[in-house]
Amino acid sequence: MTRLSWVRRAHDREILRLAVPAFLALVAEPLFLLSDAAIVGHLGTPELAGLGVAAVVLQTVVGLCVFLAYGTTAGVARRLGAGDRRGALAQGVDGLWLAVVIGAVATVVGIAASGPVVAAFGPSPVVADHATTYLRIAFLGTVPLLIMLAATGVLRGLQDTRTPLVVAVGGNALNIVLNLLLVYGAGPVAGLGLPGSAIGSVLAQVASAAALLVVVVRGARREGASLRPHAAGIRAAGRAGVPLVVRTLTLRAALLVTTYAVTLGAVDATDSSVDLATHQLALTLWTFLAFVLDAIAIAAQAITGRLLGAGDATGTREVTRRMVQWGVGSGVVSGVLLAAGSPLLGHLFTGDPAVRDALVPVLVVAALAQPIAGVVFVLDGVLIGAGDGRYLARGGVVTLVVYAPVVLLVAGLAGGGLVAVWLCFAFLFMGARLVVLLHRARGDAWLVTGPDRSRL
Repeated sequence: MTRLSWVRRAHDREILRLAVPAFLALVAEPLFLLSDAAIVGHLGTPELAGLGVAAVVLQTVVGLCVFLAYGTTAGVARRLGAGDRRGALAQGVDGLWLAVVIGAVATVVGIAASGPVVAAFGPSPVVADHATTYLRIAFLGTVPLLIMLAATGVLRGLQDTRTPLVVAVGGNALNIVLNLLLVYGAGPVAGLGLPGSAIGSVLAQVASAAALLVVVVRGARREGASLRPHAAGIRAAGRAGVPLVVRTLTLRAALLVTTYAVTLGAVDATDSSVDLATHQLALTLWTFLAFVLDAIAIAAQAITGRLLGAGDATGTREVTRRMVQWGVGSGVVSGVLLAAGSPLLGHLFTGDPAVRDALVPVLVVAALAQPIAGVVFVLDGVLIGAGDGRYLARGGVVTLVVYAPVVLLVAGLAGGGLVAVWLCFAFLFMGARLVVLLHRARGDAWLVTGPDRSRL
């Protein structure tokens, strides 16, 4: 066996050890949204459209805080690679306290602003009422959701992706049971309709957060790491997360612009409801596949952080090349499966034939872009693991500036419909991200070694 073959096999084993449990956990995670969509979709198209608007808002809020997972993974992994397990857990505890603070603020602001935020999307009054009701309940789960993000980041940084898998599967199963029970009712429990779906999801999130918190707290106690909040550590975690917030804000802004473009391109209220419902299902499936592809990116975050913490820049470069190959292959497979299933998937989520028919060409467009997405997610994970947040923030701004005016122009043109909007999203937006990430990965500026990422 040649050295190159041996190195590749070693990299493959390490990638698979982290990526397979992460893959399964990430498949389970979007099932929160997929199961909600399937259950709510059979209540009616207005309810599904209302869930679509609410889901975009919730995903934006939680997505802005994803640095609690990504930044914590990178920081904890670096300290682990440098041989400081106690310091790694102490940094993780600071991230948990930051999650509590941000979650409390987001809950209050989110509940108060639900009505105006929904109205900004311009939905029909019926859809707006459903979306606002769902949001006001769902925002109560913000704190547990952010604790889940931070705790998952700690465990990934410690090279443990199995525990988040177990919790994700259990939480998703609980979510489905509670949603069916509270939406449709059974025995003495009266069905609550769409509000029942929001309540069920919040309860499942609380249970999942508690389970992850127990694991992290036990680990911190074993290593002698303090569980008390440290203002300096919390502030440091917050400052380190700012570039990732900007990076994520640009990604979520692109999704919001895309959703607005869908409503802009609709002909009337009926067409708007069908397009929004179709867009919600397509975006949910895109998110599902994005999480699947992101499994390799999670492995990239953990491995990159650990190798750079240990001072191994050469090993980091080698494993990055291998993970990019995995990203391309995964994108091809997921694209083929999505294209093949496009005529059937609509039947799982809605009884409206107009929505089912509109969904097929949108899913074909999404399928064609999967190989691009596979590389984008891997390189994004590598640079996050390296702590290269400032570049990711700048690149995100450039990408959004290029994409937003084009997709709005396309949506406003006569004949510019849902498929045209998705063509812009899949190839212009994702293509621009690919160019930005490849440019950085080919250089050496991101290969900063040691336990301290402050130089980035």
